[in-house]
Amino acid sequence: MAQTSCASDLKELVKLLLEKGISTQYILVGIGARNLVTQNGNGSIDFDYNLLIQKCDDIYDCRFLKETIRKCLNTIMKKQGLRDIQDSTSSLTTYPINFKDEPNLKFSMDVCIVMKDINGDWHRLIHKKTGIVKNDRYYWNKAPHSGKSSVKAKHLKDKNLWEEVRKCYLDKKNMYLKQRDDNHPSFICYIEAVNECFYKYFLK
Repeated sequence: MAQTSCASDLKELVKLLLEKGISTQYILVGIGARNLVTQNGNGSIDFDYNLLIQKCDDIYDCRFLKETIRKCLNTIMKKQGLRDIQDSTSSLTTYPINFKDEPNLKFSMDVCIVMKDINGDWHRLIHKKTGIVKNDRYYWNKAPHSGKSSVKAKHLKDKNLWEEVRKCYLDKKNMYLKQRDDNHPSFICYIEAVNECFYKYFLK
């Protein structure tokens, strides 16, 4: 199964990073929800993960952090005879990989690097490209209205409204995929969906 393959790769990534003094945890976006899988038309199926940085000697050395994670992922891909991953503004993405049991169907894995501050707000690691590598900027960007997203999600689940969140998330993710919008990775789509549904049912 593709998701099993993704989990295996991410477990190896966590192990490699720990050997370098970086403690991390991978999280399927929308953990606890079912079928949060997106597909861009007839293209590959996307499995979306957050890589949560739990401990690092210098968590604000964002260039070092993303480059280390990127190189470790490339090592994992090469062991399987696969291409190096793609480094986009806000995530790391594998090139489409063939399903073993369905060779005409492909999947890819999208990893967004995140951290959580003492106030409960989420931040994603941004790689702002300039066209000149040495001038590229790496920094943590606070996700708008991300505070208490876990509390809001639990409240929606308790009220049997998670199907609404799921639909909203999939609509947003597929819309941004079709628009080739790199500013709205799964991490942001999930927070937007939770906030939108919470406002719709509890704050109107």
